[in-house]
Amino acid sequence: MHDSSALPSPQRLARVAGLLYLVIIVCGVGGQGLIREPMIGETAAQTVAAIQQAALAFRLSVLADVAMVLADVGLGALLYVLLAPVSRTLSLAAMAFRLAQASVLGVNLVHLLQAQALAGAPGLEGRDALVMSLLDAHAVGYDLGLMFFAVNCLLVGVLIARSKFLPRALGVGVGVSGVVYLVGGGLRVLAPALAAAFAPAYVVPLLAELALCGWLLARGLDAAQWRRDEMSLGA
Repeated sequence: MHDSSALPSPQRLARVAGLLYLVIIVCGVGGQGLIREPMIGETAAQTVAAIQQAALAFRLSVLADVAMVLADVGLGALLYVLLAPVSRTLSLAAMAFRLAQASVLGVNLVHLLQAQALAGAPGLEGRDALVMSLLDAHAVGYDLGLMFFAVNCLLVGVLIARSKFLPRALGVGVGVSGVVYLVGGGLRVLAPALAAAFAPAYVVPLLAELALCGWLLARGLDAAQWRRDEMSLGA
């Protein structure tokens, strides 16, 4: 059991959590959507050529993903503290699933570094196909990691919805995001051909997480209610 008297104010923790959420969103969207995605060409040769020509940018995108994973670990710990007054057990479980996701995504970055290294190896037989295989492996690994995150979202959604110090609507949005991540990850495993068609649904988690991030940064939480709940739980 943590000692709340030894922690910074819950309002300050909420703002730091919002900042970490912003880092996750910016680095996640920036690294994949703004840097790596435009490098994917119509053919493997075009993709490899794009990676060769923008090798530094590609590596920076991987570094952005590292920052995203590091922020995810910190956010998992902060959300545990902030949501523990609702249920320590569910909050601990949510943190565990978020840390599991961070572990999968962190290890999965090796595929990107290997792809970049192979793209810069001229004369290697079957190089282009190997690079594309590694990029595909990273995409699959990312979706599998999101399945752990899906469970985290469902638990965090329940915790926020049950809390009295954060808006219930935020919890509903995060919970729905968990469903989207579960379905998307399941399709990647069971019906890969349908995964691309489901991709637009990921707008829902993006909006929900932006809403939670913005609320934590701008409003934080009801600190007085949080302290009452913390004292009630510890009684």
